[in-house]
Amino acid sequence: MGEALLSSGELEQYLHRQIPLAELMGVRVLGVSLAAVTLCAPLEPNINHHETVFGGAATSVALLAGWSLLYLRLQAADIAHRLVIQRHSMEHERPITATFLARAQLSPQAEWPQFAAMLARRAKARIGVSVRLEQSGERVAALLGEFVALAPR
Repeated sequence: MGEALLSSGELEQYLHRQIPLAELMGVRVLGVSLAAVTLCAPLEPNINHHETVFGGAATSVALLAGWSLLYLRLQAADIAHRLVIQRHSMEHERPITATFLARAQLSPQAEWPQFAAMLARRAKARIGVSVRLEQSGERVAALLGEFVALAPR
């Protein structure tokens, strides 16, 4: 890998600056590594009429965690890219009633070396990310996402 990994604070500042919704939702970066990214978000700015987290807000935080993991890995590998979500599925298991975490990791079947090689060879590559949402240490939702990296224009 080429460049130094951004710190939690640097990633948080980047997200708030480049994706303003992240700041409005109160998203904070708790941990970063090449293996996982952990974000958290409070209930208050993401609340719905049932006094639980709005499903769209939970999905947004999960997608942001997955995107952040891939963004950090591509940056660390010094690979120029445009990164977008192609598809995702979200399973909401229980209502979220307080601050929650979103922990993103590469999907078990994801092959980073093949992904990077495909991006270099074809200027486009897909990779899977899994995100676990937790409240008070218990799983409350899960997202499976497929992201696409494209060579810069």
